[in-house]
Amino acid sequence: MIISLFDVKPYDVPAFERYAKEYGAQIKYFDTKLNVDTAALADGSDAVCVFVNDDVNAEVIEKLSACGVKVVALRSAGYNNVDVKAAYKKIHVVHVPAYSPYAVAEHAMALLLTSVRRIHKAYNRTKDFNFSLGGLTGFDLHGKTVGVIGTGKIGKLFINICRGFGMNVIAYDAYPTAEGIDYVDLDTLYEKSDIISLHCPLTEQTYHLINAKAIEKMKRGVMIVNTSRGALIDAEALLEGIKARKIGGACLDVYEEEADIFFTDFSGHILSDDVLARLISMPNVIVTSHQAFLTEEALNNIAETTLKNVSSILTEGFCENELCYHCGNIEHCKKERKNRCF
Repeated sequence: MIISLFDVKPYDVPAFERYAKEYGAQIKYFDTKLNVDTAALADGSDAVCVFVNDDVNAEVIEKLSACGVKVVALRSAGYNNVDVKAAYKKIHVVHVPAYSPYAVAEHAMALLLTSVRRIHKAYNRTKDFNFSLGGLTGFDLHGKTVGVIGTGKIGKLFINICRGFGMNVIAYDAYPTAEGIDYVDLDTLYEKSDIISLHCPLTEQTYHLINAKAIEKMKRGVMIVNTSRGALIDAEALLEGIKARKIGGACLDVYEEEADIFFTDFSGHILSDDVLARLISMPNVIVTSHQAFLTEEALNNIAETTLKNVSSILTEGFCENELCYHCGNIEHCKKERKNRCF
């Protein structure tokens, strides 16, 4: 079982090496991203393993198929960077739906707490032996209303954390299934929430879910947290909302144009993305570079599940974590993953 791992970072390797022998895998590591120009590197591989900023479009899928690749294995839950429709009947696509929902939910709360209690400002200040408290006044989370968009595994865990702080929770989900949650429509969520946290996938329906019109409906001073996908938010509209003092703060672990920026050290260079540079310059914005997943537990779960997914497809012909266009419901196959999709 030969797997080409693209967009690899040093922290990816130990976990994959740990489980490679168990699943009989030979792994080729590439620090470059998978795209049309690099697809040929996978020649002779049974599978490619990709992350959120690899581009697996229709042309890439054709090239991978010509190279003999049978599986595209996402080491993430999201799959908006893969043309699943184009892959049907050519290459099987699998993902890791729940590597560590705790990691992402906890990071979302960490960002929120850091912002509202000005922890990042206090940290920098005391490093200079400045122990004054001016400008560090925050607010209690207790009693505030948080609107959670998306109530999958991560969304539900974030709701539990918020309830532990004594917050009032309302939620929106296109397919509300969780019990004990006060579901409302999006307009109501925008109007009533002091804090809005995004935990939904990026689809055609959710692209720029937070835009200028949505921001107009929100409370003045609303806090926005995004640990899901960058393009859920129109970054320029967010910036305008912050400048107009409509948005009280933003906590972003993702950014819609992050593909050529995040996971890379640009500290010695001028950042070419003006919108991101202006967002980072705002005193009420915190940006982390797609870091929410990054825990030891998550890295191990990602590696083990990814290798198990590939092994299942190659040896048994089907996998419970396959993303298939055949049934029209990509994540929730009508066959319940008991038979091969093609």
